[in-house]
Amino acid sequence: MTALLLLAAPVPLAGAEEMSQAADPAPPVTVPALTDWTPEGGHYAYEGGGGRDGRGTRLVAGGAAERRVADTLAGDLRAGGHGTVPVVGGGARTGDIVVDVVPGKAALGEEGYELRVGKRLSVTAATEAGAFYGTRTVLQLLAQGDRVPAGRTVDVPQYEERGVGVCACYVHITPEWLENLVRDMAYHKLNQLLLELKVKSDAHPEANTWGYYTKDEIRRLVALGEKYHVSIVPEINSPGHMDPWIENRPDLQLTDSDGNKQPSRLDITRPEAFAYYTSLMDEYAQVFTAGSWHMGADEYMLGSDFAKYPQVLAYARAKYGADATPQDAFIDFVNRVHSYAAGKGKELRIWNDGLTGANTVPVTAGTTVEHWLNVATKPSQLRAQGYPLMNAAYALYLVRGGFHSDTKGLYDQSWDPRSFEGEKLASRAGITGAKISLWPDNGRGETENEVAEDTDPALRHLAQATWGTPHPDATYAQFTARAAAVGHAPGWRDLTRVPVADGTYTFRSGVRSVTAEVERTPDGYTTLRAANGCLEVRGGKLTLNVPLQPGVEVSEQACDGGNTVQRWQLAPVRGGYQLVNAITQMAVHVSDDGRLVQYPPDQRGAAVWQLTAA
Repeated sequence: MTALLLLAAPVPLAGAEEMSQAADPAPPVTVPALTDWTPEGGHYAYEGGGGRDGRGTRLVAGGAAERRVADTLAGDLRAGGHGTVPVVGGGARTGDIVVDVVPGKAALGEEGYELRVGKRLSVTAATEAGAFYGTRTVLQLLAQGDRVPAGRTVDVPQYEERGVGVCACYVHITPEWLENLVRDMAYHKLNQLLLELKVKSDAHPEANTWGYYTKDEIRRLVALGEKYHVSIVPEINSPGHMDPWIENRPDLQLTDSDGNKQPSRLDITRPEAFAYYTSLMDEYAQVFTAGSWHMGADEYMLGSDFAKYPQVLAYARAKYGADATPQDAFIDFVNRVHSYAAGKGKELRIWNDGLTGANTVPVTAGTTVEHWLNVATKPSQLRAQGYPLMNAAYALYLVRGGFHSDTKGLYDQSWDPRSFEGEKLASRAGITGAKISLWPDNGRGETENEVAEDTDPALRHLAQATWGTPHPDATYAQFTARAAAVGHAPGWRDLTRVPVADGTYTFRSGVRSVTAEVERTPDGYTTLRAANGCLEVRGGKLTLNVPLQPGVEVSEQACDGGNTVQRWQLAPVRGGYQLVNAITQMAVHVSDDGRLVQYPPDQRGAAVWQLTAA
């Protein structure tokens, strides 16, 4: 077809003036950096918004795959302030952007692409995903101006899996925040988002403690991920860390030798426990479409040991013989979940720390092991045993109110996915890739907006280290300048905007009113200083140091600038604003007796407040 002929031929330059320009040997600025750039004289000139006399830039796409990529690019160009660009078929002309998928370009792999810049800008790939990633480079280049230096690059990722893990477990992270993350991940060519979270269950309503997500919220997020080639992998951690699901199911909790129930530990010896867990898998399959399932499998005996649970050893010996160990019962549970997931067309993923070597039963072949902790079984052993191995090193963690990855230090030492906790491998064979991980161990330690700011440099570094060379610039400062030049993805929303100016307002909902001084916080929330102190959620059961119990009262407490549960979002809704706590992510309701209390947004009727400036 015409586009193919255009791409096969040498790229002509835009004119005699450009012919006289010397080619800049440095590749254009992108994240990840381009490592295979052949410069040519001149530049490409973008003219969006239809241009003069209808002669502006168009997106030329022939087949269905090309058109999907071009349609997404057109929307992103519009969102990025580059005007409305039509998607057309047929031949290309000066100023156009051409998207072409050529399956025969096998050297480009599943996600690589070729970019040619001259009188027109052309992206060629062997797959739709590769073409999509080529358009991310186009967007990054246009984010820095409408003139792109002429040249050519072939850009192919080093690792298959390039990811971010987010524990929206226990605490609730807003869908808007997650949508921003998906857009920015795709913009930087990351392709896997692990989400440990709770989907509100129809089959098990007793498990619907906050902060869950509705199925419609997850469907929207998954659809965004599919559009932007980010696979969203769900996780329900088991058999440990199960308290979000079984705190109201004592019949499924492991009981120790003193008769004490363990709300965080699933009793793996009971067939009802396996049936319960797999029923949750089935319910998640209604909204998650990824080909992988993550069961966690970490820290089952955290703070205890198998000796406290003799029934686990008895189960293992009954099934595997007199030489079996308690660890075999644990591996047995993992393998049964693997079999169930495989029957549903899903590959299984687990954390590595449960693989201590104390088992006689092997983990089923094909289980991807995500290595985060240095334990007795080393990465080299796992790789030698044939398990796909992902690097989720603790060094890449960002913990609310706790450890933060030293991104500068990692960059300066040219960290790459071969560097696991406790061992660095000589080659990347068998390593699927790497991810950064976000954990809410102290849920009130930072707000979402603070987490986003902390995550930005780590995300860009991970993108660089998994796609290309780990150290493209001489200094970390130069790398951060590269990241700043590229900026955020089109459509990324600034969640730090406050919709009202600082000042004193009367908040009125029905007959209830509160007069408070509204002051913006540095992280983009507000404090509300009333007559007797600042509004704060306080009381009830604390989970990860957060008052997550619905119905807890909102009261006036001594103002403390460092107290994150005194920070609020004014969420615009029809007729006024809802008042949402920045940490609990629950909305303020007015009780029948006039008290201010918090509830999840889909429970009861959140108060709508009209604001009057004092």
